[in-house]
Amino acid sequence: MKKHILIVPGDGIGQEVTTVGKQVLDRIAEKFGHEFTYDEALIGHVAIEATGDPLPEETLTKMRASDAILFGAVGHPKYDNDPSAKVRPEQGLLKMRKELGLYANLRPIKLFDELLEASSIKPEILRGADILFFRELTGDVYFGKRERIDDGNTAYDTMIYSKYEVERIARKAFDAAMTRGKKLMSVDKANVLESSRLWREVVQAVAKEYPEVEVSHQFVDSAAMLLIKNPRNFDVVVTGNLFGDILTDEASQIAGSMGMLASASIGDSTGVYEPIHGSAHDITGKGVANPLASVLSAALLLDISFGLKEESEAIIAAVDAVLKAGFRTRDIANSETPADKILGTDAMGAELLKRL
Repeated sequence: MKKHILIVPGDGIGQEVTTVGKQVLDRIAEKFGHEFTYDEALIGHVAIEATGDPLPEETLTKMRASDAILFGAVGHPKYDNDPSAKVRPEQGLLKMRKELGLYANLRPIKLFDELLEASSIKPEILRGADILFFRELTGDVYFGKRERIDDGNTAYDTMIYSKYEVERIARKAFDAAMTRGKKLMSVDKANVLESSRLWREVVQAVAKEYPEVEVSHQFVDSAAMLLIKNPRNFDVVVTGNLFGDILTDEASQIAGSMGMLASASIGDSTGVYEPIHGSAHDITGKGVANPLASVLSAALLLDISFGLKEESEAIIAAVDAVLKAGFRTRDIANSETPADKILGTDAMGAELLKRL
């Protein structure tokens, strides 16, 4: 198979972890007889510094011409405490999702038994948890009308959804549920929000097309509680942009670390695959970032965009083998991890490559 992959490292540790992700893709190509070609592009703070634009037109052109995108992270501390900044790294991320029509964010929360102790939740609560989140990406408060009024003393952001936006992500979630445990939970706040009432109505209508799927509806506050109380009771979850942003970060603690969680942002064309962690400038350049989420994102890329299930599973098996051998990056290590088993970014990548 011949495919063209765009590497978009972005900011902070994104540049370090995507390097390992690309090495793994190269090894897979060698092992399975594929030909992957690559290009790189700028986004976020590094793009602003180079061009003044968080998503340059050149990057968008390269994105549209690629078969899949391996993405790092965006963000920089200089913007975090400056709400007046007109140009921000995150604008590049939002524009990319809009321009590429990336309306569904998939976040698998699958536990490796070796990391049960890395979570602050009891292992007996976690063991066997396997959740797939579908977070809608192009609507909600992130894209609704927003404004400062009353001489800047009042602000509002509009939570807005259209029927077609809910329908298309609901169908993707139901399709996934059919290949898994045939259980789907839709999360909203329909007791308070009109946009959530529309969300629930549409999900209920789509559910009629999937009579084999057991559907439940939860308010977001209740879902957040149940996610910690009994994560094994979840299978596929579909929710809006804001609620999904919050719930998937909460779910990352089920897996023990954000450094272990991959994601896919997909629509009807080029898909973007990225770890859910941020740019982590506090550890940038120190060589200690956990590359496993980027590696697992590469596995998702092979599976979802290219249909290479065996190759994807080979990567997941290599990650499992490294963890079984006792190797850890510092974010998933504990007080009992031997010092010689705590690896930096490049060394963890080398252990993975050995097992591939």
